[in-house]
Amino acid sequence: MDSRLDVGIVGAGPVGVALAKAISDAGHLVQAIATTDPDRAEQVSLLLPGVRVGDVASTVKGVDLVIFAIPGNQIYDLVQGLVETKVLIPGQLLVSTSPDFGYEVFQPAYSVGVVPMALHPAMKFTGISSIDRSRLQECYIAVDAPKQVLPIVQTLAIELGGEPVHVPAEARKNYAEAISVASTFTNLIVGQSINLLEEAGIAKPRNLLAGILRSTLEESLRSSVTEIDPADLLDGDVE
Repeated sequence: MDSRLDVGIVGAGPVGVALAKAISDAGHLVQAIATTDPDRAEQVSLLLPGVRVGDVASTVKGVDLVIFAIPGNQIYDLVQGLVETKVLIPGQLLVSTSPDFGYEVFQPAYSVGVVPMALHPAMKFTGISSIDRSRLQECYIAVDAPKQVLPIVQTLAIELGGEPVHVPAEARKNYAEAISVASTFTNLIVGQSINLLEEAGIAKPRNLLAGILRSTLEESLRSSVTEIDPADLLDGDVE
């Protein structure tokens, strides 16, 4: 982007904190983060000194860019309330980070003249600043926005360190399902494998599995993989 933006972050979980740090490193000014959790407020103070912690209205008011790092199903009603209290202003950039919802969650604010966008890093956030920052620089970021402002959110993704991929509204459902399946089944398979090795008394099961998991994943991503029944994974019928 051509100039530094004043930024507000709604949500101080792992996603909000990581994006706040990344966008600050990109040269923008994070003014405030909204949270009611005292532990997360303390974390913000440690990782982002000088960034104010407040409520949603004070975080959003007057900034150029607002990143909503909260579950997508909470954004619509929240934005509706911000419209009713006249907190949002014309030209304000609003970004959803939910994999499940695109920029349509900002529909209540269209009449205000906001610029709605969606940006979802396709990665697992850990809450550990150094790890999340490194992963952001290696991941693809799903983006969407009205055609005339799509370059803005693509540029924002690049500034965060990722590679933007356009996921339009009609592809959002499949995208969200793919992200959910990949994350959920990886956790299930790894957890079951660790339990089996621990039951067998094998030392360092996580270290033992690391090599096979990485090589299998790399090979699966490299080659053509056919669709399988998840039940087969548990029965051991998949070669």
